[in-house]
Amino acid sequence: MKKALVLGRGVSGKAAAEELKKRGFDVEFAEGYSLVVASPGVPVKSELQLGCEELKRRGWKLLAVTGSKGKSSVVKVVADTLTLAGMSAVPCGNYGRPVCDLIGETPGWAIVEVSSFQLETTQLADDLFEAAVVLNVQEDHLDRHGEVSVYAALKHRLASMSKVFFGGLESLHTTALAAQPCCRGFAELIAGSYFDNEVLGVNGAYAVALMRAAGLDDAAIRRGFTAFEPLPHRFQTVATIDGVRFVDDSKATSIAALVAGVAMCGVSPVRLLAGGKPKGDDPKIAVPILTDRVKKVYLIGQSAELFAMAWKSAADCEVCGTMERAVEAAKRDAGKGETVLLSPGTASFDQFSNFGERGDVFAALVKKGK
Repeated sequence: MKKALVLGRGVSGKAAAEELKKRGFDVEFAEGYSLVVASPGVPVKSELQLGCEELKRRGWKLLAVTGSKGKSSVVKVVADTLTLAGMSAVPCGNYGRPVCDLIGETPGWAIVEVSSFQLETTQLADDLFEAAVVLNVQEDHLDRHGEVSVYAALKHRLASMSKVFFGGLESLHTTALAAQPCCRGFAELIAGSYFDNEVLGVNGAYAVALMRAAGLDDAAIRRGFTAFEPLPHRFQTVATIDGVRFVDDSKATSIAALVAGVAMCGVSPVRLLAGGKPKGDDPKIAVPILTDRVKKVYLIGQSAELFAMAWKSAADCEVCGTMERAVEAAKRDAGKGETVLLSPGTASFDQFSNFGERGDVFAALVKKGK
C-alpha cells in the first residue's frame, strides 16, 4: 500500500488525509515539528494542490485570491455575489472550507484564498485558475520567508497557474485604476459598500475584475456589493459609548495592516491598542501615521517593549501588558469623538489561540460595565 505523511492535524490536514485515503494511501500524521527536511526524492504537495487539481478534473471552475491584506473579504464578496446571481460558489482554501473538502460535491465555482505558506509547496498547471489576483504585497511573514522579495515571489507564483492574472494595480491612483479595462467603472459598483474607502478601494476593484472574469454583469456585481456583510474582526465597530467608538480590527496581523486600520479611522483621533507576537516586519513603518493620527498607543503582548522603543518619538506609548489593562486604560483616557482601535499589527499566539479570540476578548472588555 502507498503511504502518505500529512504534517499537521488541522482542518486542512484532515481534509487532505481523507482525500488521500480515498485514493488508496495509508495516511500517517506528524505534529509538533518546528522544521521538516524533505529528501529531493520524496514529492511534497500542499493540500491546496491536491484539492485544486482534483476539483479541476471534476469540472469545477476556480478563482484564486492572495495578498497581504484583505484576502478573505475579497473571497467572500466574490463568492457571495456569484451565489446571489444564482451561480453555485464556495469560499475555500485559507478561508472557508479546505479545498479537498469540496471533492465529491456538485461542481460549481471555488473561490480559493491562497497563502504564501501554501504556495511554497504548490505547483499547478497554467490554466488551473480561470483568473487569479495578488491584491497587495506588504511586509508580512518575514519570520518565515526572511525577505520581502521572497514573500512577493511566492505570491506572484499564481501568475503561472492562471488563464488571467491581475496584479500590480495597488500603486495606481483611483482615476488610473478606474481606467484599467478589468476595473473600469469600479467606483460606482462599490459605492457605499465596505470597500468604498481609501484603504480597501483597490481590493474592491480587484473583486470587480474577478467577478467579470466569472461572467457577471455590472448590475449583478453592484447587487453583490450592496448586500455584502463584512467578516468579523475586520474593522468592526463593537460599541459606541459616551461618544467614543470602539473598533475591533484584530485581523490586522501585520504592521502594514495596522497602518491601514488607523487610516480607515479617517479624521477621528485614534487611541490604538497594539502588540502581540511579532512577525518580523519593521514597526517603524507605522511611525508616519502614528505621528499624524494617533493620540496614544496601549501596548500588549511580547512586542510591547519593542513597539514602545520604535514608536516613542511618534506617539505617547503605555506598556499595558494585557488586553484587560489596555482596554481599561483606553476607556479611561478616551473622549467624545475619538476612536479606540484594536489593530494589533502582530500575530495573536502569545496570549490568544487566534485573532478571533483576541477580538472577542476586546469586545467583551469594552462592553463590560458600560
